[in-house]
Amino acid sequence: MNEVPENAAAEKELTGVEGTRPWTLTSPAFESGDTIPAKYTEDGEDVSPPLTFADLPPDTAELALICHDPDAPREGGWTHWVVYGMDPSLQGLPEAIPSDERVEEPALIQGENSWGETGYGGPAPPPGKPHRYQFTLYALSERLNLDPGVTKDELEAAVEGRIIGQAMLEGLYGR
Repeated sequence: MNEVPENAAAEKELTGVEGTRPWTLTSPAFESGDTIPAKYTEDGEDVSPPLTFADLPPDTAELALICHDPDAPREGGWTHWVVYGMDPSLQGLPEAIPSDERVEEPALIQGENSWGETGYGGPAPPPGKPHRYQFTLYALSERLNLDPGVTKDELEAAVEGRIIGQAMLEGLYGR
């Protein structure tokens, strides 16, 4: 008799693929659900946080990442970071990725955030309730071959039908 693990639904939600184990996106700077340190916000150094990837789906051809604030007071939220073209052999991203369109180490391509700039733009919410900042990492079945500078919406359209797994890290920040 085949037994279904108790967390099968959670595994499917994290990976998007039945029968695979969940993989993770974490940060040594903050735990999911905790406050993002000011260093990684507009109130601090405004550098990207370090991220760690583990247990990627075995057939991953490329990784893509979006950091988005769904609580921003504008329709569709606010995009803080769009990254793609990452090799699945990466085990994470170091702190303070330069805001170049193409970064050589680690090799990646960056898109346009909601400020209309390339690279990471840290949390900068208006005063009030803390906002959620969702770092979503996508494992893709094939390489995208996108030029630098795509937006969140353009990346989401490009990955449609190619996602074999995804993981999310959510941090909070408020003023």
